[in-house]
Amino acid sequence: VQLVESGGGLVQPGGSLRLSCVASGSILVFDAMAWYRQAPGKQRELVAGIGRSGLPNYADSVKGRFTISRDNGKNTAYLQMNSLKLEDTAVYYCKAARSGSTDLWGQGTQVTVSS
Repeated sequence: VQLVESGGGLVQPGGSLRLSCVASGSILVFDAMAWYRQAPGKQRELVAGIGRSGLPNYADSVKGRFTISRDNGKNTAYLQMNSLKLEDTAVYYCKAARSGSTDLWGQGTQVTVSS
């Protein structure tokens, strides 16, 4: 299975973007899907995750602004990002995790928030 992210781009502060992570196979085999981000000079950090049950969790920095979801029928995970801030600028990565297996990562998509 491979993951391909899309939806990144350049947006002004306060704007919105929706990222998509499409898997080449079923995402039902994964215990969780997650979005991470990495800004220049910083470590990769967890942004949001969602389990098979659909229960999400978020980093404090994005709570109330970002929403993670998954569409198992489309083998896709989404990250809706609203009220974007300058500090949200980063490369965003999708990850699929399964107990006992190596995590699967996408290639990343650039999000730039700039006026």
